[in-house]
Amino acid sequence: MKFLIISDLHGNIEILDKLDKEFEAADAVLFAGDFARFGKIETAKPALEALCKKHEVIFSVIGNCDSPDFINEIEAKDISIQNSISSWNGLTLAGCGGGTKFKGDTPNERTEEEIIADLHLISDMGNQIWNNLVLIMHNPPKNTACDCVGNDIHVGSEVLRSFIETYSPSLVVTGHIHEGIAIDKIQTANGSATIINPGALLEGHYAVAELKQESNGRWEVHNAELRSIN
Repeated sequence: MKFLIISDLHGNIEILDKLDKEFEAADAVLFAGDFARFGKIETAKPALEALCKKHEVIFSVIGNCDSPDFINEIEAKDISIQNSISSWNGLTLAGCGGGTKFKGDTPNERTEEEIIADLHLISDMGNQIWNNLVLIMHNPPKNTACDCVGNDIHVGSEVLRSFIETYSPSLVVTGHIHEGIAIDKIQTANGSATIINPGALLEGHYAVAELKQESNGRWEVHNAELRSIN
């Protein structure tokens, strides 16, 4: 299963056209939020419309720069996995949106408890072993290369990291931290989870990844790669 992984479009509709070959090659698109430009929530809807024209299968959450009620727009497009679960081609997908509280200058800053509540449909099932779980979370988990800013300062969520360690997703797609462009791993109760922050598509960054089901039934990430538009 081949995925195009993107985040933090921030209203840069024109850059989507530069990914046409990647959209064509992907079985699905995973988008980690921030449709809107900083301080311009009205730019989110045109960005959503443009993205939805690029692929038939998109899974998405909203970011901290998007208005909280923009969740209604992505739900109307049937691409939202925020506060929900989707089953697709043998995979289970779920997501959480927004960013943790910081300066208060973006419209969708939330407490860690509010963010993790979006994943309650997974936790409500108990501590079962997941072999096919894919998570999209705009805010990165704590203490990976994906949440690192400045001189090794980690600004991710401890609660989200704990959730990953407990529920053992195969893949976690994140964004939000533009400097945290990386592929990393978190050890979990059932092996490890691959964490991918593709960087901001606004700045030409994205990633691709392939998931395959192993003989033991667990889906694993193969051939994950960070890419940039030249």
